[in-house]
Amino acid sequence: MNIWDTLYEKALDVQNARVISPFVDAGGVAAAILSKSGNIYVGVCIDTCSSLGMCAERNAIANMITHGESEIDKVVAVMSDGRVGSPCGACREFMMQLSERGRDIEILTDRESYSTVTLGELMPDWWGRERFE
Repeated sequence: MNIWDTLYEKALDVQNARVISPFVDAGGVAAAILSKSGNIYVGVCIDTCSSLGMCAERNAIANMITHGESEIDKVVAVMSDGRVGSPCGACREFMMQLSERGRDIEILTDRESYSTVTLGELMPDWWGRERFE
């Protein structure tokens, strides 16, 4: 199985859109990330009425950091309709700040053709690059 298919399936396994309370929904979007060491971490979005939730990608990254890793190789985000999508601006920024190689993170943009884009392509003029130098 292709690594992109594996990541997609791992994200689908946890997606399970659900209502947690009258104020919180979870699982509308799910994400899977492949760390540089080859481990897969997953997360779901947590949406709240007061904007205190988090995106699926940041949830997956939090799981990765909890397990002692901080280098991302690949990211897949699965939308509620099953399509893949690009991370939002906050997730892009968070991933760029994690590592000087953040710009090399590969993001699946089309599951049928396995088209990808790097985070650096999405953020070509990132403000913090010189801090890693």
